[in-house]
Amino acid sequence: MTAHTLPTQLPRLRENVVRSASELIGSTPLLELIRTGTGTRLLLKLEQFNPTGSAKVRMAREMVLQAERSGELRPGGHIVEPTSGNTGTGLALMALERGYTFTAVVDDHAAKDKLRAMKAMGAQLVSVDSGATGGPSTVERRRIAAEIAARTGAYRPDQHNNPHNNAGYHALAAELLSDLTTDVDFLVGAVGTGGSLCGTVEELRRLGSRVYALGVEPTGSIIFGGVGGSYWQTGAGSPAGFPVGGNVKYDAIDEDCRVRDIDAFATARVVARRTGILVGGTGGAAIQVALRRLVHLPASSTVVVLVCDAGEKYLDTVYDDDWLRERGLYDEAAQQRITRLCRAYDESVRLAAVERAGA
Repeated sequence: MTAHTLPTQLPRLRENVVRSASELIGSTPLLELIRTGTGTRLLLKLEQFNPTGSAKVRMAREMVLQAERSGELRPGGHIVEPTSGNTGTGLALMALERGYTFTAVVDDHAAKDKLRAMKAMGAQLVSVDSGATGGPSTVERRRIAAEIAARTGAYRPDQHNNPHNNAGYHALAAELLSDLTTDVDFLVGAVGTGGSLCGTVEELRRLGSRVYALGVEPTGSIIFGGVGGSYWQTGAGSPAGFPVGGNVKYDAIDEDCRVRDIDAFATARVVARRTGILVGGTGGAAIQVALRRLVHLPASSTVVVLVCDAGEKYLDTVYDDDWLRERGLYDEAAQQRITRLCRAYDESVRLAAVERAGA
């Protein structure tokens, strides 16, 4: 057989090859994490399998393409946005593919690997001091990004209020209904800009779903009211003093939930040990809510958690014992509680099978 001779195979109508990374966005997998004896199942929508390892690349693409269509973004233009990292890596990807300069306004609350990824893709980083608390400097990042946009004429997507953020997740809703033979009974997701959860929920309902939506924010965030405080989950929540953007559609969210950093991170670590898949801290928070809710749900319910990014970005934080201990966030008992809960669900499946066999 010569170098140019292919082995005998079925004729191929077209090659499965793409020409840009953004063409790989979407069609992310669903993983069953838990099944109960009542037939209820907890599925993870693993958005880390998108390019840049995050759901946010979906909305970054949609915002950039819409800005091109409207004329707000012209060839060779400049994009500036405050970001905790995932939106930034998505915008960095779109900028390099389409010939734009991208400036990300960041702080040291962001995971270091997100900052490194943006720089690797050619983004310019402008860093803001997080202050003594080390928490997110969301208000200051927003102010500086607005100054840069006013001074340079750069396009600023404003992810918290840009309606094309939410629209970027319409395909995610269609994927869920396409991949399942049932409705999505419950959808759980962390809320930051609001785009991923609210955009998905609104489109699911437009397509006929009767989904019940649970929005999750860090304890200390003020999206659902209350007194603000510090928190270490990145990419979700809003600190005190930050105006909640218009993309948080409160009428799309049926129930709001708060999760402590300790419990969010403990859950993420348990999921890693159970599945071998690392999820981000906000994914851990959403899974925590879903796990505690399963026992109360009707039999044969389908629960989907939006896991918005990959845990590999947090190897030096969420998955680092010393980092957690230094901040009072390491709690072995919290991890044990989640492990026992998962095992209880596993046992309920075994007991249900024994009962069926006896009947």
